[in-house]
Amino acid sequence: MTVAQLIEAGARRLRRARVCFGHGTDNARDEAAALVLHGLGLAHAGAAARSRRRVGGAAQARVRALFERRIVERIPAAYLTGVTWFAGVPLAVDARVLVPRSPLAELIERRFAPWIDAAKVRRVLDVGTGSGCIAIACALALPQARIDAVDISAPALEVARTNVRRHRLTRRVRLLRSDHFRALGPAAYDIIVSNPPYVGAAELRSLPAEYRHEPRVALASGRHGLDSVRVILRQARRHLRPGGLLVVEVGNTERAVQRAFPRLPFVWLQFARGGGGVFLLRREQLPARGR
Repeated sequence: MTVAQLIEAGARRLRRARVCFGHGTDNARDEAAALVLHGLGLAHAGAAARSRRRVGGAAQARVRALFERRIVERIPAAYLTGVTWFAGVPLAVDARVLVPRSPLAELIERRFAPWIDAAKVRRVLDVGTGSGCIAIACALALPQARIDAVDISAPALEVARTNVRRHRLTRRVRLLRSDHFRALGPAAYDIIVSNPPYVGAAELRSLPAEYRHEPRVALASGRHGLDSVRVILRQARRHLRPGGLLVVEVGNTERAVQRAFPRLPFVWLQFARGGGGVFLLRREQLPARGR
């Protein structure tokens, strides 16, 4: 078989198995390509030129073993390959962190335009950094800024540290173990950005099997999915500079957030590449004393 034939055969298997495409890819062919290229040790760059290359029996067996695990164990493909991309940036991932998949990548690539003058951004805070994807993307998009990235999970911070070092950003990205803002003292930022846990109890029970491989602490947020969002809205103002931005992804919890905070003038962002459930507020729009 050729590389292209392996990819097409793998895509057919994934479709028949009805796996969930929610961890970095949204279709069978892209996911099959990621697994095939990883199994063959081929880089994504220039893969099209190698599509007609013949693949030997031993290499085919390695690829088929990856598909077997993906289908039978329902392991997200990014955990099988150990790598994914966020905002065009390659990142190491494993089961200690969520697989990056946030629409926030698009906003970061735009340097938070039109909401703030990127040239004036000096400090950014990433709450719930996980793999470090948002912090690293912000550091690359905003080269004059320093980034603080916090997470309650020590294992997640180990993964983030690997990624920060890989991208040579240790001087500009500071990793801290913290329950939300607790370890930050009086620090204030131009932008606070967060993809916190926001899955409610009922939704968590109904998620496809792939999500059970991800750390529960990065998904679950109380009965209604609002526990972490409440903390952020209650405490963010004291950590924002005048005119500063708070940007938070809440996914399917968007309506619950609107019902819980009817007086807050949320701006719900739109994304050309899809995705939603991301709100923006300025410091001055946040309550001085949150609820």
